[in-house]
Amino acid sequence: MVKLRLTRMGAKKSPFYRIVAIDSRKARDGEYIDQIGYYDPISDPKKIVIDGEKANEWIAKGAQPTDTVLGLLISQGIIEKK
Repeated sequence: MVKLRLTRMGAKKSPFYRIVAIDSRKARDGEYIDQIGYYDPISDPKKIVIDGEKANEWIAKGAQPTDTVLGLLISQGIIEKK
């Protein structure tokens, strides 16, 4: 099963996340299929960049977003809250 989830990047105590489509059996920072966007929680204001077309394409193919990614997608207006 493919999931849309965060993969951690950045230095120690300075996290930066990529939003990726990845096989659910892979490790958190393992090889991913496609990069959808990124999320920087440290910057002020928080920086969220997501390619809406890619996200909707992966969701249409059956990819399941994690709770965190789902919240980011809703906050960006890419998908609607159910």
